[in-house]
Amino acid sequence: MITTFTDLDVWKKARLLRNNISSLTKNFPPVEQYRLTDQIIRSSRSIGNNIAEGYGRYHYTDSKKFFVNARGSATETIDHLIIAFDEGYIPENVFQEFESACQECLRLLNGYINYLKKQADSQ
Repeated sequence: MITTFTDLDVWKKARLLRNNISSLTKNFPPVEQYRLTDQIIRSSRSIGNNIAEGYGRYHYTDSKKFFVNARGSATETIDHLIIAFDEGYIPENVFQEFESACQECLRLLNGYINYLKKQADSQ
């Protein structure tokens, strides 16, 4: 039974991704602290933040907007991971692992967005 946003599988996956990104960036070079490190941490945090805010909205249509924003943050996180890979900060296997985690979040977000669309259409 879902009683709060923390019960949503998509939020749980986003939380795990956020925590793993935080650990990953501890190995980035200091020169990236206020550039790539800050950006990837912010985008990964934004996924869960938007899920929480969307869940707290009263109307399905309003909620959907925040889940769509979470999708944008997940794809932004993938782009930051590509940069980290291209710059040699992470090896390919680590990139693939994190990209896969982002793709799982996207898959779950798509499902929830479709659910919200159906709920909004039925009102």
